[in-house]
Amino acid sequence: MKVLVPVKRVVDFNVKVRVKADQSGVDLANVKMSMNPFDEIAVEEAVRLKEKGKAKEVVVLSIGPGQASETIRTALAMGADRGILVKTDQTVEPLAVAKLIKAVAEAEKPDLVIAGKQAIDDDANQVGQMLAALLDWPQATFAHALELGEGSAEVSREIDGGLQTVEVKLPAVITTDLRLNQPRYASLPNIMKAKKKPIEEKSPADFGVDISPRLKVLKVSEPPRRGGGVKVASVGELLDKLKADGVL
Repeated sequence: MKVLVPVKRVVDFNVKVRVKADQSGVDLANVKMSMNPFDEIAVEEAVRLKEKGKAKEVVVLSIGPGQASETIRTALAMGADRGILVKTDQTVEPLAVAKLIKAVAEAEKPDLVIAGKQAIDDDANQVGQMLAALLDWPQATFAHALELGEGSAEVSREIDGGLQTVEVKLPAVITTDLRLNQPRYASLPNIMKAKKKPIEEKSPADFGVDISPRLKVLKVSEPPRRGGGVKVASVGELLDKLKADGVL
């Protein structure tokens, strides 16, 4: 079984994001970048499947600038076998990302695509669902637990009311939620080994995919600052305050 895992290079989740002065976007100058946390969970799950003997190869795919190869190297150090970089300096929107992953999937013919449910920079939560539709594959999103069977996968999904268990036939698209696993830290020997693992470089044109933007960002602004707290002397005063503020 071959598993394909798309990963995205994003601003590190520990970094306080700054908006550009002209509000045209987020300031990325001298900002630490890392693998999207949900994608890191997807890589970990794929590597665990390989360690259990249920997967033979884990291929990692990233779409972005040349620096995205560092993100692929991180996944290779975690245990993935090889990487593919679709190199572009353009901002690639979710539909174009899904089309590129579809093209790679058709070339690689994986039995399973495991992706993060969303990226923490745009929070779109669209690529997995769009990819499943384009490939005409079953999908199981927000995976809490994953068990592979003969030609199928049983997935426990996180939903508003708790957990829902579904079974999908392979090949399929699965997107990961936070509680699926705890990603490992890559050891120094594995980091060194990852430098020798192959990364194939492609371009969107190689797959015949048009990545021209369909959306226009009008303005990016920081969320309003939280106001200071207010001390109250009693429950009655608290209720009056909440009513006055329109909360109740």
